[in-house]
Amino acid sequence: MKVVFMGTPDFSVPTLEALVDAGYEVAGVFTQPDRPRGRGGKVQMSPVKELALRLGIPVFQPLKIRADGLEPLRALAPDICVTAAFGQILSQEVLDVPRLGTVNVHASLLPRHRGAAPVQWAILSGDEVTGVTTMFTDRGIDTGDMLLRAETPVLPDDTAGTLTDRLSRMGAELLIETLRRLEAGDCPREKQDEALATYDPKVDKEMGRLDFSQTTRECVNRVRAMSPWPCAFVPLAGGALKVWGAAAFEGASGAPGTVLRANKRDGLVVATADGALSLLEVQAPNARRMDAKAFLLGHPIPEGTMLDEVRL
Repeated sequence: MKVVFMGTPDFSVPTLEALVDAGYEVAGVFTQPDRPRGRGGKVQMSPVKELALRLGIPVFQPLKIRADGLEPLRALAPDICVTAAFGQILSQEVLDVPRLGTVNVHASLLPRHRGAAPVQWAILSGDEVTGVTTMFTDRGIDTGDMLLRAETPVLPDDTAGTLTDRLSRMGAELLIETLRRLEAGDCPREKQDEALATYDPKVDKEMGRLDFSQTTRECVNRVRAMSPWPCAFVPLAGGALKVWGAAAFEGASGAPGTVLRANKRDGLVVATADGALSLLEVQAPNARRMDAKAFLLGHPIPEGTMLDEVRL
């Protein structure tokens, strides 16, 4: 079976590796164009491109696959296309190219959490279980028929980063099982129940803003869901304080946003709608990440003040 793979970020890498390790002929890899990343704005290859080059697989980077990628894809004449976080919507013309269709690896238990950020939204929503789904791609956004699913608990200390890593490995294994069952002719195929469907928007930097008028649990979930990007933050008078870790703090309450504790014993504790949140690991502008207690040694904060009025 000749396969064309489409993917871009770290999540996609295990799936490409699994295809090669399983002996499938990967005729080509489509990934997003090289783009500037990081503080220095240096142009970098996607993780998928780096792997494909190491494996000697031809790489294609169309700005829009439905336009400048269609003819290269046709020339490869794939039996099937596999996508995993490619980052572009496939037109019907693209979907018509592979003889057997296009199988996508999606990081949620569809039809829940359709869209580009299923891992973050699973944590934000307080889901106790999530997983991966393989599906046939159609013209909708994650609306195609489901093939196989695999579940995993969302652990209390999971961040979007740790959960994405786990789901990427699960997705790679599930994809190989899916292809083998498609080849054997015994792979189930199930239409999605639209009544159960949810669609979540992309994550942007503003979504990291902590709102202390929410519950403690909602604040903790936001910190976890926004790690490692874009990172939760609290806007201050002198810039934004990033929050890398947080937990519920028992036995304290006040007006949401009020600094309840700011000392070397309790650390930095802020009131929420239903209790208090301990900011465990923080990062001031142009500074490194550090334990909140260590941060307070160099940045004393008066208890009783509103955190967003503090000037560093």
